[in-house]
Amino acid sequence: MTDLKKLEVWFATGSQNLYGEQTLIEVAEHSKEIADYINAHASIPVTVVYKGTLKSTEEIYNFCADANHDANCIGVITWMHTFSPAKMWINGLKILHKPLLHFHTQYNRDIPWGSIDMDFMNTNQSAHGDREFGFMVSRMRKRRKVVVGHWRDDNAIERIAVWARAAAGWNDWQGARFVRFGDNMRYVAVTDGDKVEAELRFGYSVNTHGIGDLVKVINDVTDKQVEDLIAEYHETYNVMESLHARGPQYQSLVDAAKIELGLQRFLEDGNFKGYSDTFEDLYGMKQLPGIGSQRMMARGYGFAGEGDWKTAALVRAMKVMGAGLPGGNSFMEDYTYHFDPNNSLVLGSHMLEICPSIASGKANVEIHALGIGGKEDPVRLVFNAPGGPALNASVVDMGNRFRLLVNEVEAVEPQNDLPKLPVARVLWKPYPDMNTGCAAWILAGGAHHTGYSQNLTAEHLEDFADMAGIEFTLISKNTELYNFKNELRWSDVYYQLNKA
Repeated sequence: MTDLKKLEVWFATGSQNLYGEQTLIEVAEHSKEIADYINAHASIPVTVVYKGTLKSTEEIYNFCADANHDANCIGVITWMHTFSPAKMWINGLKILHKPLLHFHTQYNRDIPWGSIDMDFMNTNQSAHGDREFGFMVSRMRKRRKVVVGHWRDDNAIERIAVWARAAAGWNDWQGARFVRFGDNMRYVAVTDGDKVEAELRFGYSVNTHGIGDLVKVINDVTDKQVEDLIAEYHETYNVMESLHARGPQYQSLVDAAKIELGLQRFLEDGNFKGYSDTFEDLYGMKQLPGIGSQRMMARGYGFAGEGDWKTAALVRAMKVMGAGLPGGNSFMEDYTYHFDPNNSLVLGSHMLEICPSIASGKANVEIHALGIGGKEDPVRLVFNAPGGPALNASVVDMGNRFRLLVNEVEAVEPQNDLPKLPVARVLWKPYPDMNTGCAAWILAGGAHHTGYSQNLTAEHLEDFADMAGIEFTLISKNTELYNFKNELRWSDVYYQLNKA
């Protein structure tokens, strides 16, 4: 899994030489104290590195250039302790392509009413220094996040933490490689899309390998590797009796383990961060990857079924953003509805591939028939997901832009046994209610495949969409269809006028 502490966010303070040496020393001391405090805060997942006080066009340009070229730097935080004439920032901001957060804070929380004088005012003037900087960033139409609040305010620091997690997900996409085993499911629209535009916009590549390339690696797996992995299955999960060593379906478990080991080897050797497959192209495989795909996701890989490369990439980004937080992220599908007017629910699942990171308790290893794909019965992990706040997210190709659609939901504990449904599953209530939430999703063109998250918020994904420069659309507790439809219309106009 991703260790976000290896990633850096650079903190720099804006000022100018006008104020004299003593003031600049004080500015530097205050700035380092703030940066160190943010870095040590429990909610900050990355390493915050103080990069000094920037006082000239040249210093600012070099800071931005260094941030661009440093592989560990995933974003920059700026703060104007004093007044920093913003024309000094033009050349630096022009070249900066790392995510930017503007922290509008000040060193002192309170005004020292009895002692405040002009020296204090000259040193502590971020109230208007940040406005000068903010004007230039807005004038240049540069995307950034603005966080306002005192630097010891937990709410302000937690909003910085959200941005840092989004920056980590965005950084992970840059140069990432995703593999499709076969094409998307035949005739399906929403799982297809423009892979060239995706690479231009998102920074990751998607390329196809024939299923035979994977089968060759699967066939090279050794018996000892299979034995060791099956032992891990028994240690980690509840394995049904028929899959035990003397059971009648043990060979199916062996085949599933070989598929998992082959998948892992293929992804590692190719430096891939995720993949998709399809049950319409399984030539040479005995069964559709079930437990293998589930466990690949649990290791942090992105996955989506039926050739859905956009969702596979999104699941990977969500895995990175949520690293270290309680709860998990998974490939998901809105499968069927419970239209009880007093208790409307969505049952989310898939044929096999739901990540055990979202499981409630210990999963079962089971084998059951799969009435699609024409292969042998696949082995899979079966479990329920717990209740609590969650969200579903979908990236869709709208033709002239990508849209990231998010629906906040409330997952609920299963209220009935599902003895004949042999797949992992989760129940949730869409916000603001079943009818409005589902209608808004359909009006926005949301896919049937999603990334489901127990530990990310809409703010994480809004920050992420802003970094990517794509449309963000939210269905929340406050959504009203009349306003939502207008937002979609306004977005259409905006993106027609801003095609670049």
